Amino acid sequence: MEDFGLMAATAPRTDTASDEALARRTLAGDISAFEAIVERHRLVVRRVAARIVGEDEADDVAQDAFLRAFHRVGRFRAEASFRSWLLRITHNAALDALARRRAQPVDDVGDLEDEASPGRPRTPADQLEERERRDRLAAKLRLMQPTHRAVLVLRDLEGLSYEEIATITEAPLGSVKGRLHRARRELIDILRANTYDWGLPQ
Repeated sequence: MEDFGLMAATAPRTDTASDEALARRTLAGDISAFEAIVERHRLVVRRVAARIVGEDEADDVAQDAFLRAFHRVGRFRAEASFRSWLLRITHNAALDALARRRAQPVDDVGDLEDEASPGRPRTPADQLEERERRDRLAAKLRLMQPTHRAVLVLRDLEGLSYEEIATITEAPLGSVKGRLHRARRELIDILRANTYDWGLPQ
């Protein structure tokens, strides 16, 4: 079995071929083409995995997702983007990992504040406050239902469209919208239980 675990340091960084072309080359036996896919998508795959299962298991889930994708690349039909197809595999791998355990620790939700304000100089106090807020948000996310957490991550943290989320989660568009509404409501209810953290109205 090939090991693609986020290694991709040797993958061709200058490969400008489309994902679809790389998938075809992979299917034809070109391992370097799949290494290019790993290099291209490893950050988003790991980030989505971490936000669903937590940092401790993120690498394992990302590794699992890439291995599944490698062995199933022949099933890719280009009906959606390759990225959506890969994130559907990542989503399923993450939910499988959650199903194997009862607790779902999420240690970090990523550098959301950092991404939102690039280039702004921050004092050590700013950095500490942001880290504390991320830790508090991570603690609240772990209280959510896994399926709610997944759709919230894909929409509000990764910024995917409803159509992409429907493809990834293999759910009807209406179900995605309903699930996201319930997920946001659940998170707000959780945050309201700790209004001193977030300044939300009672």
